[in-house]
Amino acid sequence: MAVARTTVEVGYGGGERLMMNMGPQHPSSHGVFRAILTLEGETVVAVDAVIGYLHRCHEKLGETLTYVQYPTIASKTDYVAAMTSELAYVLAVEKIAKFEVPKRARYLRVIAAELQRIASHCLWLGTWCMDMGGALGGGATVFLYTIREREDVLDLFESLTGARLLYGFHQVGGTRYDIPPGWDAKVRATLDHIEQRLHEYEAMLEDNAFFLVRTQGVGTISQTLAQEVGVSGPLARGSGLQWDLRKAEPYSSYEDFEFRIPVETAGDCFARYRVRMVEFRESIKIVRDALAGLPDGPISSRPGVKSVGQVRVPKGEGYSRVEGARGEVGCYIVADGSPKPYRMKWRGASFSNLAVLPHILPGCKVADVVAIMGSIDPVFGEVDR
Repeated sequence: MAVARTTVEVGYGGGERLMMNMGPQHPSSHGVFRAILTLEGETVVAVDAVIGYLHRCHEKLGETLTYVQYPTIASKTDYVAAMTSELAYVLAVEKIAKFEVPKRARYLRVIAAELQRIASHCLWLGTWCMDMGGALGGGATVFLYTIREREDVLDLFESLTGARLLYGFHQVGGTRYDIPPGWDAKVRATLDHIEQRLHEYEAMLEDNAFFLVRTQGVGTISQTLAQEVGVSGPLARGSGLQWDLRKAEPYSSYEDFEFRIPVETAGDCFARYRVRMVEFRESIKIVRDALAGLPDGPISSRPGVKSVGQVRVPKGEGYSRVEGARGEVGCYIVADGSPKPYRMKWRGASFSNLAVLPHILPGCKVADVVAIMGSIDPVFGEVDR
């Protein structure tokens, strides 16, 4: 008996579902992140976030390298804000060993950390706007402007450490370098220049209807969701959580400085943008105050090392955490009395922040995925350990 045939037309308005890979080669996935999207038309209904394309093995390397050697590996975790990871590591070692850090070194650490935050936010803003494309002045316009300012900060780091990306500035007991003559004047001039440029960024973006449409009401993270998932940094503060480790649990003399914690309540991409724009200005203020009050004295409580195994830490364990550009960065170390850690574990801000994607991407459009990913600002060196 012949079976009657029917024709089914599948169009864009139907209920059919399509699975699509976004990344890891997609520019807005930073080249190493794969999102398997389930789509109905252009609407995302599910997402499978796949990490693991950028193995760093830095936790295992921490068990094979000495306390003297590892800070240069810590730089390679969040390589956009290398100073932050270095600081988390040396603070953990100093907590176990009960090493004292001179006041001058603590101030230098604050200056380096806040300059690093400014440089990191410059890269975030530029790449995010480039991801969102041609409606924002050709896409590359904001990127070129922010990279121009980031290069000025990297010039300062180069004068301080001899490097522009991975620094090795922090060492157990203090800092490896003191500021060279005239460096503080260069810092002040650079900060004055960047502070003026921030108004230009805001005028270009906040007067742009396309930017507002693509960021306001997009990728909303509720305060409850932020707490349940464990996001931190600008993501948490953009969702109404007034939490910043520099205020809540001050370290490295942050208690000596007055600054405010920017908080937005909308929880969307625009809120996260506004938080970071205020953080630019607060970091500038902190650096100026730290330079003005920079005390005299040594930059380390320990003599210069003559061998990589010279620094030994007594048995114990310690965890330190700092407020990085992307949120809370934590380092947990178990020491066995040898010149190298017995075990090491990192808490990367980007790793926890990415966990929110399956909760906020469903219901948005494919184009929104790019804007949301950029607003999270992940760095995959601290994701794929």
